[in-house]
Amino acid sequence: MSLPAPWDWVLALHILCIVAWVGGMFFAVTVLRPSVAALEPAQRIALHNRVFRRFFLVIWHAMPIALLSGYAMVLGVWGGFARLPWNVNLMQALGLIMAAIFLLVVFGPYRRFRAAVSTARAAEAAERIRRLILVNLALGVVTIIVAALNG
Repeated sequence: MSLPAPWDWVLALHILCIVAWVGGMFFAVTVLRPSVAALEPAQRIALHNRVFRRFFLVIWHAMPIALLSGYAMVLGVWGGFARLPWNVNLMQALGLIMAAIFLLVVFGPYRRFRAAVSTARAAEAAERIRRLILVNLALGVVTIIVAALNG
């Protein structure tokens, strides 16, 4: 589907937010985590503390912008939910699940991580965060594939 000119900018913003979110998770899982394994546990926790804080702040902004821009296109381009092709409906569902997992991470294990950052319990919380990021990364990759399909 070809978008009317003003909506190209909304789509670009939507895609940039997704790139930041899914790309950040991909980097964390495939590059950062294996690289920090060589650090001492205290250094690893300190680094994760800084990385989580920055990354979650970025996603705290990117995630709602991605959702809002997506719903703006649903209403402004597609004319509402009744006209959506199957792949856009699936993309929407997966995006909402990813948002829910992000909120679960921030208000669950990340909160516990921050409270325990100078104790051994921080490593447990970091591991829980890692597992949830893996789930979200898998969902993000599937969502991108679904988005690329013609409905």
